[in-house]
This record gives sequence, structure tokens and C-alpha cells, in this order.
Amino acid sequence: MSTQARGLNNFISDLRNAKSKEEESNRVEVELAKIRKKFNPGDAKLAADGSNPSLSSYQRKKYVWKLVYIHVLGYEVDFGHAEVLALVRSKKYNEKSVGYVALSLLLRGSDPVMVTIVSAMKKDLTMAPATSGKKKKGVIKNDAVQCLALCSLANISGLELIQAMHVEVQHVLVSKTSTEQVKKKSALCLLRLTRTSPNLLSGREFAPHIGQLLQDKHLGVLTSLMSLLNGLASQHAVDYESLIPHVVHILSLLVMKKQCAREYLYYRTPSPWLQIKLLKFLQLYPNAVEGHDIGMEASGYVSQLINVVSKILMETDVSDSINKSNADHAVLFEAVNLIVAWGTTCPIAMREGAMNLLGKFISVREPNIRYLGLMTMAKLAQIEGSVEGAKKHQATVLVSLKDADISVRRRALDLLFVICDTDNAERIVDELVAHLVVADASIREEMVLKIAILAEKYATDLRWYVDTILKLISISGDYVSDSIWHRVVQIVTNHPQGDLQGYAAATLFVAVSPHRCHETTVSVAAYVLGEFGFLIAERPGMSGEEQFHVLHQHWFNVDTKTRAILISTYAKLANLYEECRPLVAPIFARSKNSSDVEVQQRCAEYASMREAFSPEAVEDLLREMPPFEDKRRSALELRLLETEGEDSAAVTKASMPSEVEQQRALQSAQMLSNPPLEEEDEEEEEEEEETPPIDEQEDEPDEGEQIDDQEESQEEEVEDVGDEEEEEELPEDEEPLEEEDLEEDEDLEEDEDDNAIENGSENSLIFGIPKELIPAMRKAFSNLCTSPSGVLFENSLLQVGVKHEYVGAQGRISVFFGNLHSSSLQHFKVKVDQPHHLRMQMQGTQDLLDDGEPDSAGCTVATKTQAKLLVLVEVTAPFDDAPSMRITFETKKGERHDYPLRLPLVATCFMEPVNLDPGAFMQRWKSLEGPDRECQEVMKLPPYSSEIDKPYMDRVSSIIVDGLKFGRCQGVDPTPWTVSGAATFRTGAKDSNGNNINVGCLVRVEANPKAKAFRVTTRTLHPLCSKAIKNVSLVSIKLAM
Repeated sequence: MSTQARGLNNFISDLRNAKSKEEESNRVEVELAKIRKKFNPGDAKLAADGSNPSLSSYQRKKYVWKLVYIHVLGYEVDFGHAEVLALVRSKKYNEKSVGYVALSLLLRGSDPVMVTIVSAMKKDLTMAPATSGKKKKGVIKNDAVQCLALCSLANISGLELIQAMHVEVQHVLVSKTSTEQVKKKSALCLLRLTRTSPNLLSGREFAPHIGQLLQDKHLGVLTSLMSLLNGLASQHAVDYESLIPHVVHILSLLVMKKQCAREYLYYRTPSPWLQIKLLKFLQLYPNAVEGHDIGMEASGYVSQLINVVSKILMETDVSDSINKSNADHAVLFEAVNLIVAWGTTCPIAMREGAMNLLGKFISVREPNIRYLGLMTMAKLAQIEGSVEGAKKHQATVLVSLKDADISVRRRALDLLFVICDTDNAERIVDELVAHLVVADASIREEMVLKIAILAEKYATDLRWYVDTILKLISISGDYVSDSIWHRVVQIVTNHPQGDLQGYAAATLFVAVSPHRCHETTVSVAAYVLGEFGFLIAERPGMSGEEQFHVLHQHWFNVDTKTRAILISTYAKLANLYEECRPLVAPIFARSKNSSDVEVQQRCAEYASMREAFSPEAVEDLLREMPPFEDKRRSALELRLLETEGEDSAAVTKASMPSEVEQQRALQSAQMLSNPPLEEEDEEEEEEEEETPPIDEQEDEPDEGEQIDDQEESQEEEVEDVGDEEEEEELPEDEEPLEEEDLEEDEDLEEDEDDNAIENGSENSLIFGIPKELIPAMRKAFSNLCTSPSGVLFENSLLQVGVKHEYVGAQGRISVFFGNLHSSSLQHFKVKVDQPHHLRMQMQGTQDLLDDGEPDSAGCTVATKTQAKLLVLVEVTAPFDDAPSMRITFETKKGERHDYPLRLPLVATCFMEPVNLDPGAFMQRWKSLEGPDRECQEVMKLPPYSSEIDKPYMDRVSSIIVDGLKFGRCQGVDPTPWTVSGAATFRTGAKDSNGNNINVGCLVRVEANPKAKAFRVTTRTLHPLCSKAIKNVSLVSIKLAM
């Protein structure tokens, strides 16, 4: 190998022949030292710009090329800048070309020497065009030099250089003397400059110049110009909206008239790249066709544009030539993207045509076309009214889900996600779950995430959602992230309506019963059973002790994270069930020395809790978790956003709440948030309070043999319902509320109203509740006894709304007093009766509560606002009357108002459902016979009421289950005209052993359709419970007609 390089080629050969990196590096260092010595000899004078004047043109070019090559290889070059600038200033084209190449690679815009080159670059950009005639060899070439300067400026892009040069670049672009080549380069250079400095141009001033340039006939200039225009319009779209007619005209020439120079035809398609850029520009203006009469010729460019897009849709087809097919389909898909951008403003026929065309493309053999078809159809399906067209191709999309190409499978999954709605959710989810069994590992995690989101968004029955997630865990448990099962826990916790919590607990109990199950199943089962296991504790084989054994069999097969959850569950089970405490204590003792800090800490704290704190404090510490905060986006949606990005069709679909989610949110808002009066934001004031766990129900008689003769005689009893004592038949004009105790209370209210009105006649100052409002008030009270929220009272001055919820023996009642009057209500006071069987704590708006002091002024409720009262209650004994609430206030005219009302706080509010099999129910029913335990009444419906049919009985069953909170006992009733239920009345009173005192309750509602009559029979251990349940049942059944 030669030790001295002879020319650039020799130097490159030496480097290529180097046998090691070290040898190459040594050769580079030798050459750099030689070049540095040539550029700056110690005995020679340098020029004013720092270059060596003694170097010949050949030497300067050769050494600069070597520096460029060394830089390209990755070595640092920090000298020779003066020689580069000298080449740029040269008047010879071959030297200037080397100088500009080196300038683009070796220097940056922030280098100080760049200031000295600005004048030379300006001169090169603005030099006059060459005159016609013969050019001498080596002299300057005007357009070539301008292109060199533009390319170099675009690559350097320093802020100071941009500020100094952008005006010249604009002048070159709009100059009529610039050649096509220079215009193309200047447009792309200006695009690069505006990307670095977005506010470089004023769109309103520059848009007319672009409009003139768009009239150029050269398609190359138009293509570069459209790149610039797309970049500018994406930053400031409004400034360039006036150019839409120019763009539509160019697009029309290409598509409709096929006007295109031969060199820009690509497989007989006129300049497809320019068509794509034109369509992309139009996509920035989704409202371009809005408000125009598309069918009229007078609509100008809009009608022209519709015709162009329609022709693209109609004439594009799959071609035998791959190159032509790719070009045509690129234009087609941009046209469909334009339709997507127009959204609902696009003609329906055009959207349907695009959907049908895409349906053809997703079934072709070419994977690239299938991929684009699936992706574009997913975007098109997001337009309102277009999803039905996409549903027609659901079978084809499901086939694509099994495609050999992973990218096609992903796009098919996205499209299925987008077209899913309430109608087809179960089918699509079931298909995806079935395909999950054979799906590749590379797509399983994405499938699991999207299945979980779909199941949640479109679950009309949340029990199906729970079942679906358990299927996901059993099939692909390793791909079920923590956020998915956390979401299950959140939904189950936040939806206490119906039997979701009990169903989830029972289902997870069964799922975790086998010795081998996935660890995720153990985690979610441990949490749910710890929180809601008490709901299934009375079911056969699901006692607290059985729950412990089923969970603990997995103790040695799970990691420390799951063990920590199990430990908390064990503590809650031990708190609820005495028989679990000796089982849990040894586990806590052994795990105190665990190597995992979390497990060790939990065991130590739970083990010492009962010694360190009082029983009440332990109950408070281990009570149920409060509802989770509902965020705008769930963790699953955020995970999808993280993996697919904001522009994904799936992310857009996931962010839009479905109808089912909106209904679910409305139900939650009615139960957990504001009542009908919603004048103010009350989220902070209405925070959910944690409630202590519910103790075991008291022991009731064991299950025995079924009483066959009792069942056989039920039909005869029902037949006789209508014939029993006619004196019990109710008059037709009887009001809905029929409880004896509440009738007396309301009669008292009527007396008080009469007195108030009489007093008002004496001094014209005191007003009570008018008699005509009493029936509506009674009905509102009766409705609130079985519903979580509603309006208790309303007239022209005041609206009283109530929201109440109960867990076990405790309840939370929020009362809202809304001022409907045009002026404020003054001296507003509320007094609530506190009977001996209820422990109450009350807090509300300042000075709202009437403390009995004569100097209490009350509060002022401004117009269109509301005062608030929060009542926390715990029941200590059975009762059959509702606490009274008296409201007093004055108007600005001096009128005093006194309204005696009743809080809808009845015994059925504290019921918890119990599910019994037929044998157990009949045995307990038999054991509760006796006058002190049974309460029975026959009610005959008025003649004008609806017939007793199956829908009526379904409403009665719903009242028993949802309104009275009884568990429906299936199989007990021999006919469809009988409904039986069981529940437990919870109290906060303690027996001698410290356990809560509870009362078992049974109810039977028997109907005689021919006589239009019902017989309600209740049996409990306490006569007041029997009476209260019977009264509420009668009222609710009559309201169901």
C-alpha cells in the first residue's frame, strides 16, 4: 500500500483497503495533518478571508473533497472553512459547485463564518440570466448557480441565515425571468425555511403570488409549488383558502381533460404525484363544499370538484400493471380521504359509492390494496351515517382478520373496532374472542385491549362485560394488562345498581375455584370477593370460609404483588366472618418475616390492628372502598392512545362515548351525583363517603324438606283472592299512598295545611301546602321510596329534590331546596324529626337547620340557586313510619310559608337481597307463621287500571327486586302470577356478642287477573317490619299500573 496519497482517488483507495478501523483512523489523521499544513503553511501569507492564495484551483478542490469524504465517513472536520468559502466566491462553476457542496456538509447555520458568505449567496441568487450566445468553457452558469445556492441554503437553514436570505428566495420564486428549474428549487427551499421558521411569511400577502404561480403550465413547477402550499396551508389554512378555485382548476385539467405533458404521464395516469398533492391541499378545508348547491352549475368550482372526485371514484379499478395500479389507487385513496374530511357535508351518494368501491378493494388479492382499503374504510366509517355501509362488509373484514400479513390483520382489527356498535357488539366481540385463540402473539395484546374497550362501551348488560373479560383472561391471560382488570374492578365497584356486584362475586368465585387458573383471575377475584363477597355468603357453598379456602389454594402459585391483594382480602374476610379469623391469623404470623416489604408490612399491620384499635375503628378501617373517580378517559383508552397515536381511527372511536355509556353515566349521575336541581357544580360537596362492611346475617332456620301440600294449595289461594272480604276493596278515587301510618301522617299534614290557610285568612301572612298539591306530593313520596333520586315537592316557589343511597344499616340522604321564585327566599329553615330508631347526623348550608332557638334567622336562598342538606343515618331498630321534615321561609313580600313533608326513609331502604332455593324459602316461610310475624292485605285495582298480564307482573317483579331490594326466589311460585322474595333488614344495633342485629324478611305477591286483585303477604321476625314491607309493596304495585 502506498504511504503517500496521489490525488483523491488514491486517498479513497487507501481507506477502502484498510484492514482495520485503527489503520483507517491512522490514515485519516495523517491526511488531515497534511491538509491542515497545506491550508495554513507557517511561512506563507494568508489572504484577508483566511485562505491560502498559493493553492491552485486543482489543489483547493482536491483537499476540500478529501475533507468532505472524511466528514461523510464520520470523522470530525473542524478546519478548512476559509478554503470552502473561497471556492463559493469563485467565478468558476466547477469551483463554486465544490464550495457549495462542502458548505452544505461541513458548516452549520450557527457558525460565525456564515455571516461572511451571505453577500456571496445573495449575489448568486440574484444574478441576471445568461444572455443568448456561445458560453466559454468554465464560465458561470446562471440557473445552475442559483440552484446550488438554493440547495445549500435549504440544507444549512440557520435562523440568522434564513432571516437574511428569505426575501431573495421569494423574489427568485415569483420572478418571471426565473427558469422552471430555479422555480422548483426555490419553492422547495422556501418550504424548508418555513419549516424552520413558521412565521417567516405573511399568508395574506404571499397568497396572491402563489395564485399567479399556480397558472404556470409546467407540471414540475406546479408539483414543487403544491409541496410549498401544503406546508404553508397546514400552518395557516385560512390565509390560503382563496386558492381553492385554482387548485380545483388544475385538478380538473388533469382528471377530466387529461392535459398533461408526455414526460409527466406515469403509465397513462397524468402526473399522479401532483394529483395527490392537490387532493391533500383540499383536505385541509373540510367545509369547502358546505352551504353550496352541488347540483347547480352556478356553484362554480364546488360542482367542478364534485365531478372530479366522482370521476376518480368511478374510473379507478384494479389494473394488471402493478405500477399503474399503485398510482391510480394512491390518487383514489386520497380522494376518499377528501370525502372523509368533508364528513357529513359530502353528498350521501358519493359516500356510499366510496364505501362500495372500498368494499371491492378489501377483497382483492393484492395485500397493499387490501391494507389501504381497510385503513381508508375505517376512516370513512367514522362519518355519521356511514357505519351502516361498512357493516355490509363485516364478513369480508372478518376474513381479513385471518390474513397472512400482520399489517392487514391490524387494519382489519381497527375496522372491526370502528364499525362495532350496540347492534353487532356481541357478535364482533365473540368473533374476536374466538379468533384470539389462534391469533399470533404479535397481535394478541392489541386484540385483548380492543376487545376489552368494546365490551365496556357496548355492554347493555354489565354481566356480559364481566364474562367477556374472564374469557380474555382464560385465553390470553399473559396479554391482559393490569389496566384491564383494574377497569373491571372499577366498573363493578361504581355500579351498585342491580345485582352486578353479587354476580361478579359469584362468577369470580367459580372462576377461581379450580386449582389451576391464571394469576390475573386470582387478582381480580381476590379484590372483588374482598369487597362484595358478603353478597354471596349465604349461597350454598359460597360462605366466607369457602371463599377463603378457594383463594388461599393459589397462595403459593402467585407472585408477591398478588399476595399483597390476597392479604387485604383475608383481613376483610376475617373482619366479616368469625370462622375465618383462626384461618387467617397463622398466615399473617408466617408472612411477617416475608422478604417482600409490601407483604411483610401488610401482614404486620393487619395482625396487630385488633390489638391496637377499638372494634369500631377496625370496622372503619376495613370498610368497603368508595366508588372510583370517573375520568374523561379510562386507562384503557390512554393505553390505546399511547400505542396507536392521536390520528388512529380506533383512538377516535374509543374517545367517543357510546349510547350505552351515556345511559350508564346518566344512571350513575342520578344515583351518585346531583338530583334534578342542577344549578351548581356539586362534585366536591357530593363526594362518596365510605361505608363500613356489612356483617353476617343472623342465623335463620336451616333448609328442610319442601312443603308439597303448601305448594299444591297456592293456586287455590290465588283463586280466592278476589273473593275475600269486599270491605278491603279500595275506592276508585283512593290516592296512591296506602300505608296506615303514613295516611295518618298525611292527614295530619292536611290538618296543618288547613290551619295554616285559616291563619292566613286572619293575618294574610302564613301559607301552607294547598290541597290540590297533596295527591302529587303523595305520589312523589311513594316513588322516592323505591327510586334513588327525584323530586319530593314542587310548586311555583320551591322545588325539593332528594337523592338517597344505602349500604347495610347506613344511609346518605341529600336534600336540595331550589328557589324557583323570581326573588330570594328569606329566613329559610328546615327542621327534621329524629325518631329513636334512627341515629342521624346532619349538616347543610349555613343557618339552614332549625335548632329551635328563637333568634335563629335561617338562611337566604337566592333566585335560581339552592340550599343543601346532608343527612347521614343509621337504623337501630325496625320501624314503619317516615321521619318528618318541616320547611319554613318568607318571601320578600312578607308571606310566610310552612310546608310539612316526609323524608322517603322507609324500612325497605335498609334491605339487602337474599337468594334462596325453593326448599329453603318454603321452610323459612313455614317457620315464620303466626299473627305477630305475618301481615297480609288484599288490594283490588280500580276498574280503569290496566289488565294484569305478563308485562304487569314483570313490573311487579322489578319492584320487588329493584325497589324493595328483595332477592327473587325462582322456582318457588307454581304460576306466573306469584312473585316471592327474601331479604335481610340490616340494623346498626349490637347483640350481647357485639354482632349486628338483623331481621330476616320474606314477601309473596299473588295476583288474580280475573278479579284484578293482589294479595301481599309478608312474614318477618318483627311485626313492624312485616307491616312496613306490606305498605310499601301495596303502594308500589298500584303505581306500576
